[in-house]
Amino acid sequence: MTLAQPLPLQDLASKADEIRVSILDMLAHAGSGHSAGPLGMAEILTALYFNALRHDPELPEWDDRDVFYLSNGHTAPVLYAALAHAGYFPLEELRTLRQFGSRLQGHPERERLPGLESTSGPLGSGLSQAAGHAYAFQHIDRQLHRFVYVAMGDGELNEGNIWEAAMFAGKYKLGKLIGIVDRNYIQIDGLTEDVMPLDDLAAKWEAFGWHVLEVDGNNVGSLLEAINTAKAVAQKPTVIIAYTVPGKGVPFMEYDHKWHGKPPTAEQAAEAITYIGTNGKAAK
Repeated sequence: MTLAQPLPLQDLASKADEIRVSILDMLAHAGSGHSAGPLGMAEILTALYFNALRHDPELPEWDDRDVFYLSNGHTAPVLYAALAHAGYFPLEELRTLRQFGSRLQGHPERERLPGLESTSGPLGSGLSQAAGHAYAFQHIDRQLHRFVYVAMGDGELNEGNIWEAAMFAGKYKLGKLIGIVDRNYIQIDGLTEDVMPLDDLAAKWEAFGWHVLEVDGNNVGSLLEAINTAKAVAQKPTVIIAYTVPGKGVPFMEYDHKWHGKPPTAEQAAEAITYIGTNGKAAK
């Protein structure tokens, strides 16, 4: 067993940009898919797969692994890129995104790829799955050294199922459960606060019995500090509200909800990759 070794903090920002470059390249080759959310979540997945998670790319079903659920399944490109860079499958396979017969479909399918814990797509279901898994760790199997992480989109919080799961997790004091909300203020139809206002979001989660942390979701150090704090909170679940920039790293995409479900052309991807590279980061 070769437990993945955490990258040092100083290397994580570059890793996040490598993941961004892969996202842009795979979306351009696919000609379809979501851009803004995956680019904005690069630091979140980097913090998890390259530092916080206990996992083993050579043994994806390792019995002592931590568990990660991607509830907002349309952001699959960032998960695929993180898994490939972590060694779960070859980087070259990323260019098969959304192609007929590919293992990399528009939404993750659990049995297609090593390292996937669930099939996601219908929004709102990931927290319920993660809460059930955390309940088993805490109250049935007593595997208290293992943690369950779940990433959710802020637009996804419009789904009632999220709040049913939040009540369940609060009632059973699921300290093994760590939620991360990608708070980028956009969804496919526009700004979240125009479509269905969410603020005061922290107060909502607190009312459901959760410990709440708010961080800069594009700062890996802040994310890791929040994750470590969350792991120390034993008597209730924790949600990390991670404020991110949609389309992070690409000026013509940042903050524009029109890029929520739109891929770049080959020319736009090349321009975007240049932006990332000229910021002093790894563009390869």
